[in-house]
Parts: sequence; structure tokens; C-alpha cells
Amino acid sequence: MKALLRIGYSLVASAGLMSAPIALLAPASPLAAQLAEPITEQDVIAGTMNIEFKTRTNLDTSGDLKDGSAALGAQDKYTFDLTVAKTTQFSGDITRQPNLYSRTLSRRKQDAALAFSINMAVLNPKDLKQKKNVGKWVGLVPIDSATGAFDLGGGAAQERPLRIAIDAVGTAKSFTDPFAGKLVGKAEKKDTLAAYTYKRVVGNKTVQMTVKKVDPMRFDNIVLAKGPAETYPRTVVSGRLDYDYETGNWFTDGIRFKYTLEGKEYEDVITGSIKWIEDTDRSINGKGYYDFNLRFNEDKNKSTSSESAAFEKMDSEEAFFFVDDSVPCMTGRITYVDTMAHGSEAPASSKVEYHLNANKLTKQQVMNFFKLWMLGVGPTNDE
Repeated sequence: MKALLRIGYSLVASAGLMSAPIALLAPASPLAAQLAEPITEQDVIAGTMNIEFKTRTNLDTSGDLKDGSAALGAQDKYTFDLTVAKTTQFSGDITRQPNLYSRTLSRRKQDAALAFSINMAVLNPKDLKQKKNVGKWVGLVPIDSATGAFDLGGGAAQERPLRIAIDAVGTAKSFTDPFAGKLVGKAEKKDTLAAYTYKRVVGNKTVQMTVKKVDPMRFDNIVLAKGPAETYPRTVVSGRLDYDYETGNWFTDGIRFKYTLEGKEYEDVITGSIKWIEDTDRSINGKGYYDFNLRFNEDKNKSTSSESAAFEKMDSEEAFFFVDDSVPCMTGRITYVDTMAHGSEAPASSKVEYHLNANKLTKQQVMNFFKLWMLGVGPTNDE
């Protein structure tokens, strides 16, 4: 069982990607109107990620640290090349290191943190082989030793704030925008986990699923930095993504994204599930995948699916995970091929492929989800 843990962008002719200039910062621009239009697109988030869990394979041999500790300086590394909405590329890596403590006095010898080093580029929609680098997503995220919270604004104290830094390209001005807020990972103590019931509507039927013990990944007023273009505004995120240890599935009854675009305020609410499905030969081949079934603004977009005879024969779990593409949603898969660490059921490395699809989603919605997903790269890929 595994714990689960591009956007459109236009440039002027001087950048060599478009034949007609477009001012990205102009109010009520045609570009902004275009980006606000819903799209239906296969592989709206697509690409590869390779994970090396060095904290599981490079263990301390000095005898100075607590038993089972990773070696001082050992890091997990997430290296990826992902494209959002065909025209924006994110490539680089995120590293994660744990807290390390001395054997006898439990003095902290290393602080837990994430470090981001991501290049951002735009692709010409008329010729995807043409690419222009536009900036970086960089910085440090300290991890609180007591609560396990990822302090997205904490890197500023070490002069390494987590931020998106965009260069001036064509008529698009340069800017730097920081992240903020806290992402609280899965709980250390599992004996206090509570049961929760989730509901979905398919056709005219409401189905529900009760999970005995859910472990929430909580988003406490996270601020997603704007960019890569000005048409992707700063966004405040709150809510939870809950993990079920018995099944490896994730559930949410509401992750809220609030932002302002062209003077209008928006709030998107994501509900639904991400189901973990293991290959029948996973113990041999290490294969499994996450099946996405996330709905956007479900309460405002009523289902038009009918209750067919086939649906009537579904059991409650089948009905709950039924994909209803008559409403705005994100579907598709993230697939894993894991190589297990020696003597452990946890992976030493993972080869990951993204094939997520958008159904009637705006590019802002897709980008916001992508940014949040990457912030949770540690918790969402733990075994």
C-alpha cells in the first residue's frame, strides 16, 4: 500500500515564440479572457518524476545518531519534468531531509526541510519544440520538529524564501512572489485518528463512504505564489486531503482555493477521491497507480448522468468512485514502478508518470492544483 502522498502563456515576437505581441499585464486583456475559459484536455498535467529515497538507503554508520537514522546529509530527491496544459514546463528537483538527533542526549544534529530548485519554461503552442525559459521556483521550507508542519514562509529567516521569480520577457515584466502558510502532514500519533464519512452525488443518487481512521494532510491558509504569468494570481488555500491507511486511498470533502482575477473574486472547491490500485504482481514488479476522481465546485455543477441499469447494480464503493465527467473534474492516473529497499516494504526509489486529464476546468484551476500538489510532494509520496 502506498501513501499518496501547464498552463497557457504567451510572449511577444521579440521572445521568438509568437508573431503578434500580447501585453500580459494589460487589464481585461484578451489573454486573461482566454485563460479563464474552461478546457477539456487529456494529459493536462503530464510527464515524469524519479524519486530516490536516500534517507532509506544511506543510513548512519557513525554511531552518533539514534538507531535507524539516515546518515547526516542524506536526502530524498524528487527529480521531474512536468508540463501543465501543454505550454508550461516545470523541470528540476525538490529535496527533503529529516530531523536527526544524537544517540544519547537527543540533541538535534540536522533540521528537517524541503529545498526547491525548479526551472520554468513556456512552449510555443504552434510548435512545442520551441521553448523559452522564463524564471524559477526556488527556496527553502523548514519543517517544524514538534508539529511536522511545513512552514512555507519560514525560509525567509534564512534568506531563502520559497518563491516564484520571473524574468522580464517581451512586454511581460519581471516579478518575484513568495509562498506562505503551513502544510501540516500526516499525524505522528495514529491512536487519535477519527472516523469520517464522505458523500458524493451520481445521477440522482447520493452515495457515501465511511473511513474508520483518516489521517489528514491539512492546508492552513497556504498562499500560492502567483505566476508564471500574471494571469495566475496569488491564491489562498485551506482544507484537508485525508489518507486512509487501510486502503491507501485519499479523500477530501473540500479543498478551497480563493483568488482574484481581473477584479473578480473566485472560490473553487475540490471534492472527491484519489484511489490507490496495486498491480496483482506488485510484490514482484512494484507497480501501482493512483486513480484521480476530483470534482471542482460540485455543489454548483449538477450532474447530468442518469441512473442506468449498470449503475443500479454497482455496490456502494463502486458508486462512490464512479467517474462522472458531466461535471468539471480532474481524472487520470499517476503511475508508480517502485524498487523496494532491502529488507523493507518501503521503496528505495520510484519511477513515476503523470497522466492527469482536465474536464471543463480553467487553466487557473489546473495551475493552482499543480502548485499545491508539488508542495505536498513529500507526504504524498511516502510509503
